[in-house]
Amino acid sequence: MKLKVLALGLCAALLLSSCGSWKNTGYGTAIGTAAGAAIGLGIGHLAGNKTVGTAVGAAVGAGAGALIGRKMDKAAEAAKQVEGAQVQLVEINGLPAVKVTFESGILFDFNSSKPSDDAKASLAKFAEVLKSTPDADVAILGHTDNVGTEKVNQSVSEKRAKAVADYLKSQDVPASQIKDVQGMNYSQPVASNDTEEGRAQNRRVEVYMYASQAMIDAANTEAAK
Repeated sequence: MKLKVLALGLCAALLLSSCGSWKNTGYGTAIGTAAGAAIGLGIGHLAGNKTVGTAVGAAVGAGAGALIGRKMDKAAEAAKQVEGAQVQLVEINGLPAVKVTFESGILFDFNSSKPSDDAKASLAKFAEVLKSTPDADVAILGHTDNVGTEKVNQSVSEKRAKAVADYLKSQDVPASQIKDVQGMNYSQPVASNDTEEGRAQNRRVEVYMYASQAMIDAANTEAAK
């Protein structure tokens, strides 16, 4: 089953408080409480013919959803301290998750799939975020602009996603935590490829942190106490 990865409008009425920061606002908690009782199994959604995550196998109550939301709020705050990281709250399986985007120009030198020395410092710090939330599953997606052939861009996006995954693992992020490493080529642009600024935004690596089955089971157990 393919899963829903939904970017949340942080200024929506449900979350209305402050759009400048997650600090002390509990966005993930709010979403988890609102969505938890209703989600059950994950809702399918195509992501460039690829998937992010695996379907959850148990219903999540509101209390458990709030617990997961608090974990994701904490992870998002930590990720925001990483230089070059753009952090966004999203939904996967109807539950709060964290999306961290690194522009390729920050991670890699021109025409390279090897992380730059500056990028290694940021990725090492980000590895600590992942290790501090060991029950969050992780997906890493590489993206490119549309310059060149689809075949070339597919290779570049795969190599860069794999390079990020490999470096995170070299920093002791468990290989078992990283569930998906995918190249998306230029199939999911976030900006126009008609300008250099837009192409730069499209050359990126996205890392998703989302609730594992173990996190969901633990949250349900804790909420039931």
